[in-house]
Amino acid sequence: MKKAAPGSGPVIIKKYANRRLYNTETSSYITLEHLAAMTREGRDFKVVDAKTEEDITHNVLTQIIMEEEARGQTMLPVNFLRQLIALYGDSMQAMVPGYLEASMESFRRNQEQFKSAVEGAFANSPFAEIAKRNMAMFEAAASAFQPGGAANPTPTPGAAPAATETGSGEGDVSALKAELARLQEKIEKLGK
Repeated sequence: MKKAAPGSGPVIIKKYANRRLYNTETSSYITLEHLAAMTREGRDFKVVDAKTEEDITHNVLTQIIMEEEARGQTMLPVNFLRQLIALYGDSMQAMVPGYLEASMESFRRNQEQFKSAVEGAFANSPFAEIAKRNMAMFEAAASAFQPGGAANPTPTPGAAPAATETGSGEGDVSALKAELARLQEKIEKLGK
């Protein structure tokens, strides 16, 4: 995980008895959602009990996972959870954290390699620009459906402008349809 700033160490978050979280970097109260966003951004933080100064980062991160799972953002299969619970108290328990960390690091590396391979495959192709636009449209559409996602994403250069209708996705859908039609025309021209 990245540091907050070079040489400054992790951001200290204080948790008070009333369950409020205080970000000492910004001098403001924050929520678990803020901590989840910081984690996604790669910001390093440490949560401490305001009274005892005990490091409770593990507990708070577990609480964030529980809330994400409760919202329907399930990522942990039931069978995996059962197996994990079964390992508590087992002689192999001490080895599990290192194994899980190595597995997640390997997964992240594979994810980055896959993305690079896909980008490289289209790099010298006449479809490179189309692929870039499609990927941008897909990411914009996906972010619109994520909590905190932009309702009206920034248009891709050369793409049809999206209608800005507050409160509905009709403008986004019509913009996507127009872009799809435009791309279909380009493909048909390339095929001739």
